[in-house]
Amino acid sequence: MDIINLFDYATLKWIWWLFIGALLIGFAIMDGHDMGIGTLLPFVAKTDEERRIVINSVGVHWEGNQTWLITGAGAIFAAWPMVYATAFSGFYWAMLAVLWAMFFRPVGFKYRSMIQNETWRKTWDWCLFIGSFVPALLFGVALGNVIQGVPFHFDDTMRSFYTGSFWALLNPFALLCGAVSVAMLVFHGGVYLMHRTEGIVYARTRKTLIYSALITLALFSIGGVWVAGMEGFVVVAGTLDPGGLPNPLGKEVVQQAGAWLLNYQHWPLTMLVPVLAYIGMLAALVLARAGKTLLAFVCSAVSVAAVIGTFAVSMFPFILPSSSDFRSSLTVWDATSSHLTLTVMFFAIILIMPVVVAYTGWAFNVMRGKVTAEYVRENDHSAY
Repeated sequence: MDIINLFDYATLKWIWWLFIGALLIGFAIMDGHDMGIGTLLPFVAKTDEERRIVINSVGVHWEGNQTWLITGAGAIFAAWPMVYATAFSGFYWAMLAVLWAMFFRPVGFKYRSMIQNETWRKTWDWCLFIGSFVPALLFGVALGNVIQGVPFHFDDTMRSFYTGSFWALLNPFALLCGAVSVAMLVFHGGVYLMHRTEGIVYARTRKTLIYSALITLALFSIGGVWVAGMEGFVVVAGTLDPGGLPNPLGKEVVQQAGAWLLNYQHWPLTMLVPVLAYIGMLAALVLARAGKTLLAFVCSAVSVAAVIGTFAVSMFPFILPSSSDFRSSLTVWDATSSHLTLTVMFFAIILIMPVVVAYTGWAFNVMRGKVTAEYVRENDHSAY
């Protein structure tokens, strides 16, 4: 068997759409829960000892969780180079804002407890809040802009030109998506925090879950109604070859009201994706309040995956639609690397990903258990 031609080009494009989606969902689940905890930090912990309990609930995992973002960005660079070039240049200032905010996380974790000074520690606590809240907000804002269409175009030499601005990204629909992202990750992080803590921190966190869940589902529903009336993008039939060579300018795209709902009409089973967002979050809320926090975290992860999956299903096959030059819109079929590149990467990822997932599972299993006040006191010089 010719291993290079194991999959045809169209199938590989499907596979990499699923792979990249899985990596981004993995980032939202893994790094998302510690972003949610960082956002909750100033509100569920009142004393220094309580804050140390909250911080140490994710202290051993936060660095590993961030690798999902690096892996996802690397996969986009290799599999969807035109998407990477266009999105990272167009969203340049937003990406820098995320990066600057995330700088607070490593230094906050490392330096916060090195000096026994109340002002010093409270300052770093708010830095950890900023480093968690801002990325959670801006990732949602980015998704909101993508679904509306991004103002960019290609010239005849396939150079990408972004014609928008940073402040234009902060439009009402995008901010709504950002609010969904923050509320969702606060809920997700809260469930994990309940799983790792007890006592007063556990009790305060438990109270936040019902509010974050209801806010998430309410805003998600409002967003769905908004999208239903929004003008989406449609590739005109016969102008796009799934197995053809990448050529973003070789298709015709039009805008159409309600276009982002067409996939649910064509494939009715995809309706299960947004439904799972509601079922997963409500199940997680009920289970967490019943004290079954591990199962609640699994249900919360399903809800997070379904919320992101709803964006992906609604937009398919679009990855990055263009609002200023419709035909420049990038899709699963015309934004990919070569057949050889996708094949080599496929075998690399099926060898590496099981190791990463197995190691992550092993690490969480070994470092399971409650973070208590006694633990913080006994490990005063080594704990965060």
